[in-house]
Amino acid sequence: LVGSEMCIRDRLLTEYIGIASAALSGYLYGVKKECDLLGIFMAAFLTALSGGILRDVLVGRDVYSFTHYMPISIVLAVILFAMAFKIHTKRESLDKSTLFVMSDAIDIVSFSIVGSMVALEYGYNIFGVLLIALANGVGGGIFRDMLYNEVPWFMKTGFYGTVCIVTGLIYYFMDLVGLNNMFFIMILFTFGVAFRMIAHKKNWRLPKIEEEK
Repeated sequence: LVGSEMCIRDRLLTEYIGIASAALSGYLYGVKKECDLLGIFMAAFLTALSGGILRDVLVGRDVYSFTHYMPISIVLAVILFAMAFKIHTKRESLDKSTLFVMSDAIDIVSFSIVGSMVALEYGYNIFGVLLIALANGVGGGIFRDMLYNEVPWFMKTGFYGTVCIVTGLIYYFMDLVGLNNMFFIMILFTFGVAFRMIAHKKNWRLPKIEEEK
């Protein structure tokens, strides 16, 4: 029972970190798109919560964001904080904004870990774990980009979805050997964020299949 409570605590802490960072990246996205306050809120809301909503629908459990107050409270707090401290004032493209790329990296890694945890709680096999990790990791960005008529970032940005899959795969084997406490989760989290930032800096991309002319 104690172990189960610790697992839930670790999962919620990881998820809250992801929600906060995703809300910030969504806020920056909405400001860059010159949205009004409602549009900015929707960008932050979708980025932060819709991946978790998709995860919960896929595993068949009650949607956490709609049965608890903390997720939306975190989104609202981040928006108010960002507005108060004028975090949006620098004029630069999103892919050149260190703050945006870093917050985006933090949220996809956090959500990938949480998605893996939830999938394992529901008895999913390795393929299910990887799917839920990917859905949770990139789901928010997909819904946000579709709403704002953009090609989803994970389909055009180097190693975006790959980071989610690799993170989910590593967590699956960590859990298999019992290395699923907060210490090892933070090691995986650090690795995942570093992996994403290096991939962005080096502009790593998966190979494409070129059509013959």
